[in-house]
Amino acid sequence: MTDHRPVASLSFDLDNVWSFLKTHGDPEWETRPSYLTTATPRIVEFLGESGLRSTVFVIGADADRDDGAEAVRAFAAGGHEIGNHSYEHEPWLQRYSADRVAAEIDRTHAAIVAAGAPAPTGFRGPGYSTSATLERLLVERGYAYDASTFPTWIGPLARAHHFRTATLTAEQRADRGQLFGGAHQALLPLRPHRSASGIAELPVTTMPLLRIPIHGSYLMQLYAVSPRVARLYFSTAVRLCRARGIGMTMLLHPTDLLDRRDAPALDFFPGMGVPAREKFAFMRWVTAAMQRHFTVLGTRDHVLHALEAESSCAPVP
Repeated sequence: MTDHRPVASLSFDLDNVWSFLKTHGDPEWETRPSYLTTATPRIVEFLGESGLRSTVFVIGADADRDDGAEAVRAFAAGGHEIGNHSYEHEPWLQRYSADRVAAEIDRTHAAIVAAGAPAPTGFRGPGYSTSATLERLLVERGYAYDASTFPTWIGPLARAHHFRTATLTAEQRADRGQLFGGAHQALLPLRPHRSASGIAELPVTTMPLLRIPIHGSYLMQLYAVSPRVARLYFSTAVRLCRARGIGMTMLLHPTDLLDRRDAPALDFFPGMGVPAREKFAFMRWVTAAMQRHFTVLGTRDHVLHALEAESSCAPVP
């Protein structure tokens, strides 16, 4: 690679309306409301204007339905990698038995292939949920990487906010007892690495040193308060990543390009009051800033390139 800028990546988690409602405890999720017919062309347009090849992590239950299968084909046709994002998108995946985790991986894998995309080799757990069991099962299935870790200390605060704003039964609260993880996650590496299971791990980047989020939904929440603060915040993150030698792994969701008119059921979600055209323009600014300072790849290429570079720099025994 002749470009000597550090490597970074951009990915989308294709979380659907029903998956947000499910986590929020809204029984309406069972009707499986969807915005994929609106979100898919918006994301394809966004990536096309940015000149980026991305990775789109797809939920298996969506890939098994018509609009989800069409989304898989549209992203694959655009040259984007399709990743496995579990079948039912339950962010308490770490509570499952090995058989149930295996079913989540395998059913999604099969649905993505049936929709017409290459077999996925990357996985991201819903809500950054992961476990040693999950990693072992991914290795056994020949997956190249996992992109589920989120090195931040704010998990307990985010969980407390979720419990205050969502309508949950006692059983649902128990399921969500580890939602967003614990403060100890701030100790996880920010750089791509091999986990104890041997699988390549690509963390979702948080602000170096401070370990606070910089993903799209968090930026949009800041933007809703002050566009200037949001730009300053992200510019600071870019500078810190460059100074610390950390390739940025940027995570976006469809909600980062949609507004309450596109998804009225998600009015509770942060930033949905910002007009979609403003979101689109701001996220284009974010990706342009990344492209100025990094060589931006898909997640698979990012993690494999980073580990290859690390290996080539290792001292000869």
